[in-house]
Amino acid sequence: MRRREFIKIVAGSAAAWPLSARAQQPAVPVVGFLHTGSSSAFRYLADAFREGLKSAGFADGQNVFVDYRWSEGRDERLPQLAAELVQRGVAVIAATGGNPSVVAAKAATTTIPIVFQAGSDPVQAGFVSSLSRPTGNITGVSIISPELVAKRLEVLHEAMPRARHIAFLVNPKSPLAEQETKDVEAAARALGLIIHPLKVLDVNAFESAFSSFAKEKDDAVVIASDPLFTSQRARLVGLSAQHSLPAIYPFREFALVGGLVSFGASISEAFRQAGIYTGRILKGEKPTDLPVQLPTKFEFVINLKTAKALGFTFPITLLGRADEVIE
Repeated sequence: MRRREFIKIVAGSAAAWPLSARAQQPAVPVVGFLHTGSSSAFRYLADAFREGLKSAGFADGQNVFVDYRWSEGRDERLPQLAAELVQRGVAVIAATGGNPSVVAAKAATTTIPIVFQAGSDPVQAGFVSSLSRPTGNITGVSIISPELVAKRLEVLHEAMPRARHIAFLVNPKSPLAEQETKDVEAAARALGLIIHPLKVLDVNAFESAFSSFAKEKDDAVVIASDPLFTSQRARLVGLSAQHSLPAIYPFREFALVGGLVSFGASISEAFRQAGIYTGRILKGEKPTDLPVQLPTKFEFVINLKTAKALGFTFPITLLGRADEVIE
């Protein structure tokens, strides 16, 4: 073989090696992120999810790609968004932002693993048959919001023992609405309080709701846990200040934008845990091997700056129990 021909053969083989090597490398997995809200309102939760993924060994844009699908508060869009993720062939679907996204993902596939972030008892909701040993293709994290609404009323009562008429703002479209309403009414009876439930379907009803509270001469308001309210937390906090109506909220994020007091599980931690579970599944674990996670961290936050603006003084006992006091 002539020297010139030998060089051509070697050069041709060398040029083919990178292509061959790339062909043998596994494709970067895609995770579908399905949420009931908007990216503008819940970007911080997507960040927490990515933090969980990263702690499990997966960095978005490097060795995993996250495909975000936001329903923008329109639950009727969720089945189509879930179907699009299934059609794309994602490795895992993270169904987040509440029960509607979980229902949509569960209906869309029985084979692709699903990691949910939900606000209710996942067994009662029919997502899993058991918390410790979920069956099928689904597991996840629950923040068990309904069970906490009674505790919020108790905290409000301790902060305002003379308050007798309490408003309760709830979204009737929420799958948690009925249970939360029953729980807060039962807690009110036990405390000798009068509850004024008011249903709001969208943001356009916020103004009239607070006007109704004033008309009914409510002393304070309990805000139900719902993505609609969380996405509009600044507006709700502003209306509470405008009407000089003390309010207790379900999550720390409300207190951070000026809400008087909040008590509830950490949503950010729930999303981080969902990210960790997603990473573990990408590594080969099955949903059936991953028990449903329940909250271990509850945040009791008091905003003293807002209390001062309302002319309100918290009892020392409550201040001492708070996890965070914003001054």
